[in-house]
Amino acid sequence: MIFGFGFDETGHHTPLTWDDVLEGGHAKYKRVWLHLDRHSAQAQGWLFRKSGLDRVTVQALLQEETRPRAARHGHGYLINLRGPNLNEGADVEDLVTLRMWAAEDVLITLRARPVRSASDVRKLVEAGEIDTSTGALVAGIADRLTDRMETVLDDFDDEADRYEDELLDPKAHIDRSVLPEFRRRVLQVRRHIMPQREALSTLVRDGAQSGLFSEQDLLFLRESADRITRLTELVENIRERSTVLYEEAIQNSTEETNQRLFVLAILSAVFLPISFVTGLFGVNLGGIPGSGSPVAFITLVAALAVSVIATLILLRWQRWI
Repeated sequence: MIFGFGFDETGHHTPLTWDDVLEGGHAKYKRVWLHLDRHSAQAQGWLFRKSGLDRVTVQALLQEETRPRAARHGHGYLINLRGPNLNEGADVEDLVTLRMWAAEDVLITLRARPVRSASDVRKLVEAGEIDTSTGALVAGIADRLTDRMETVLDDFDDEADRYEDELLDPKAHIDRSVLPEFRRRVLQVRRHIMPQREALSTLVRDGAQSGLFSEQDLLFLRESADRITRLTELVENIRERSTVLYEEAIQNSTEETNQRLFVLAILSAVFLPISFVTGLFGVNLGGIPGSGSPVAFITLVAALAVSVIATLILLRWQRWI
């Protein structure tokens, strides 16, 4: 167990230890919140044998691959939500999962990697700044997850702005390889943020009927759902911008290549007459005109210079340069 609390009738919290849970000491409280390590063999064993949850619920909480969702099951809710991975050395778009079983008398949250939003709500509980009902705790966690997701997507939006500025600046050079990677990161967040909107909408829609969430809790959940909807629109916009940015980068690179090929073609056209004449006069055969004249070389150089100038004038007249 990472941390746990027992709440009495007045909502006052008491920290719990793992021994309290194993010995059943948490049963004397009106409500408990247990935050467990999903990979812990002891936690898994307790969930299967002593938690009182049915096998289907436990398997849903412990499964490896899952998407955000909220589903009513019996007298509680199975809730999976995701948030940005803010752990040291991790990629922020590699979202971390927080799985929850929320019932009137118990809130069980499980994570494989640290989730800062759960720690934020823990601090609010310890400071007495949040209602300790299950619905309020779930709403608080959803609100903190959304806060951090907003920060990540705002950073993505700023990154897209920076790439656009670099593409518009002729002096700047953007590495094309960063744009597909940027788009991959955006798509990775998008893949989970859209079902998260549906999960929060389900809690808002069905929460009042279950009696688990108060009007205040539903207000927070509705606000989180609205913000996630806005973030979904934002991530769609960023995804489209990343596609356009990559296409523009490819187009700019193609134009640069074509410009270089055009310059080489012009140079080839300018020096083609010179190459022909020098090749013709370079053969070692008798009868070359001017071979015995002291001014023949100067005359040939002058003629080649006139040829170059005439070629440039012709290309300019044809508006090729």
